[in-house]
Amino acid sequence: MDHDQRFKSLLKAFFAEFFETFFPDWAVRFDFSSVDWLEQEVFVDPPRGERRSLDLVARLALRPGVPPPVPDESTDRWLTLIHVEVESRDTSAPLRPRMFSYYEQLRRRHSLPVLPIALYLRVGLNGIGWDLYEEMYWDHRLVAFSYAYVGLPALDGEQYVAGEHVLGVALTALMKVPPARRVEVHAEALRRLAEARENDYRRFLLFDCLEAYAALDDTQVQQLAELLQTERYQGTQAMAITTFERGMQQGMEQGMQQGLRRLLQKQLEARFGPLGPSAQQRLDSLNADQIEALGLTFVDARSLQELGLED
Repeated sequence: MDHDQRFKSLLKAFFAEFFETFFPDWAVRFDFSSVDWLEQEVFVDPPRGERRSLDLVARLALRPGVPPPVPDESTDRWLTLIHVEVESRDTSAPLRPRMFSYYEQLRRRHSLPVLPIALYLRVGLNGIGWDLYEEMYWDHRLVAFSYAYVGLPALDGEQYVAGEHVLGVALTALMKVPPARRVEVHAEALRRLAEARENDYRRFLLFDCLEAYAALDDTQVQQLAELLQTERYQGTQAMAITTFERGMQQGMEQGMQQGLRRLLQKQLEARFGPLGPSAQQRLDSLNADQIEALGLTFVDARSLQELGLED
């Protein structure tokens, strides 16, 4: 699993927790009970004309009583977009103009307020803050665009492994930890995740992230194995192995279901044209059995209405 896919799965599953962990003041403003993921957000990258898929774009409502982010716009119930881009390179420079371009296009396409956030895996900056993209014309600033960021390498892993949010615990593998403390922090993270009140799949995503970025050398791996045999960590290793087994199975099942849904969508669009919002929503809500049944019947259907995807 690559960086993008791992973090797409992780952040989708723990989207509210992402804000509670890193932007707690904002977490109380959004209604995370119903998040609409905009999966088809593909833009042309202006400098070279390359097609780029945005990592995560969520459309969701604000909680009742929360003032609108853009005061001069009005609607019955405030909606907003949140764009999260995961950057695994060791420099932030290439992402800055892209964040501006993505913001501009999302704002124009959807006519909704957009909150842009970069999640840096290899760049620390100030840990959590606002990065800036500027365009100058000699000594005149034409563009000054800022976006929020989380720079994991600058955050204190020992603080987050002891924090209340399990997402922060899983991400400690990418955070700043003194070399002499890395084995102990990793063991503690394993224990916290093993004891977390999460279902197998969500716990698997957390374990997978922690293990993928642990970067322990051979000596540290041996030290970790010895530490996990002590009383404090008894059962942690067994729980991790069981979680991986169950999570892998469930993940493969979900991946197959998503693959079937994408294939069916392509077939439907080839026959009936692009799906409207209502048809897309109904297709996305189908379970595996319903997708299979629809795949067997759509060949003879003359319209999306016959398939129950439109009224």
